[in-house]
Amino acid sequence: MAALFGARVRRLRTAAGLTQAELGAKTHVVSTRITQIERASGAKPTLELARALDAVLGADNLLVDLWPYVYREAFPDWSRAFIAYSERAVSIRQYAAHVVPGLLQTQDYARAVLSVGVTLSGDEQLEERLTARMGRQERLLSPDRPELWVVLDEAVLRRPIGGRGVMRSQLARLLEAAEERHITIQVLPFDQGEHDAMGGSLTVLTLPDDSEVAYTEGAHYGQLVEEPTEVGRFAVTYDRLRAEALPPLMSLDMIRSVMEGYNHAANVPSRSERRRVAQEQLQQSGRGRLRRGGRRISGRRPRP
Repeated sequence: MAALFGARVRRLRTAAGLTQAELGAKTHVVSTRITQIERASGAKPTLELARALDAVLGADNLLVDLWPYVYREAFPDWSRAFIAYSERAVSIRQYAAHVVPGLLQTQDYARAVLSVGVTLSGDEQLEERLTARMGRQERLLSPDRPELWVVLDEAVLRRPIGGRGVMRSQLARLLEAAEERHITIQVLPFDQGEHDAMGGSLTVLTLPDDSEVAYTEGAHYGQLVEEPTEVGRFAVTYDRLRAEALPPLMSLDMIRSVMEGYNHAANVPSRSERRRVAQEQLQQSGRGRLRRGGRRISGRRPRP
């Protein structure tokens, strides 16, 4: 799809009588970026760039329509079908066991999450996946935006992914998102104990025809479930999680409390800093002993 997108750009550019440098200037990118797009090399185009190319080349939304198929190539095969379904869903119900769902991630948080995947082949692919994830969030701002209901395991709030500063911004983003009428956020606290979805994250999608699909996901795998009976069981599992979680208002209070903890912890030295200070104190203590006695004091007790 990236090759098809690039071929269309090249054909439209040639028809418009523009060089790569001229097209780059009109779309505010360097000419080498246009070369990469036309050759399907380098990072895939962002949605913003696809729109700019469409406007400059008079493509009548052809490039914008092609872009979703291009960015899906940044994801493993097993997740592409799920992405296609989620783009059509009228309702998205998610339980997140380890990280904030992609639709609600900040860019810095998303970068930290995506950078540790074993399926990642390098910085170029990281940027592709980051661009794709951020692009998917635009669905929440569109006129046909879905209802989004998210249950977060407490572990999602407690693990400082990307560092404390990134987590403070991420939790603030959750509070901001929860103000939207079509977004509901709950927290499943640790003291709730065991539950049916402990193996990983779970998503249940409702499609325009009222049919449903489910998607289960671990760190490096995903499984799309379409068989109605199995989907029904996952839907019941999700409803139980939603019932066991804190009510929305209490959940937001917990998110605020954890965020305040990150604010206070910002003044606490990091682990490496604490280790450095401790070593300096040990060295100073040793030098003090030498100055006082002229020799290092043994730990042995004197003989009677």
